[in-house]
Amino acid sequence: MSVQVARRYFTVDEYHRMGKAGVFSEDDRVELIDGEILKMSPIGSRHAASVNRLNMQFNNLLGGRAIVSVQNPIVLNDFSEPEPDIAILRRRDDFYAQAHPSASDALLVIEIADTSVEYDHDIKLPAYARSAVPEVWIVDLSVETVAVHADLANGVYRAVSTYQRQLNNAAPFSRFVDRGCQHSRLVPLMQRIPQVGAKALTSPRKKRARESRALFLTF
Repeated sequence: MSVQVARRYFTVDEYHRMGKAGVFSEDDRVELIDGEILKMSPIGSRHAASVNRLNMQFNNLLGGRAIVSVQNPIVLNDFSEPEPDIAILRRRDDFYAQAHPSASDALLVIEIADTSVEYDHDIKLPAYARSAVPEVWIVDLSVETVAVHADLANGVYRAVSTYQRQLNNAAPFSRFVDRGCQHSRLVPLMQRIPQVGAKALTSPRKKRARESRALFLTF
């Protein structure tokens, strides 16, 4: 005879109240996904280095036209508040001081995994898709690939491209390479980000330079 186990799902508001009440310690790495409080894997040195590296590169690349958020909450809905490794957010003057960003504020989410690939792919990725985050990258450090999930429709990413890390023997850098394609995934991302004042890049020369820089994003 099967046993029915009742689960108690928490809302984002309840989750926040639990944090304020001291239910979680400062060292607890947890996040709320679909009403369940889930424990995240510890951050290893390589994971941390990849987050720091991408943070620096995105800030240099975007030049203030969007906000690079590192391991901070995004409210997907009433029952989910993940903390992605990197989130590229729409620029806001208050830097989201009044409230955490929502799914509609996210232009790109990046999850970096060395031991948590299944968790990121099977649990967090569908949650991002259901909440209409337009694009998600999952960096798998164990096999040195980036899976780009895009072309969102009806809560599902219809296009998945795998980028392999390739080392250039002449210089210690890596790049994302899409087989059969000459453009980095950063090119369409950059086109979605509004230009801000004097930082606008409009000339063909500057546009080509921007695309060239995108091709040398390392992780």
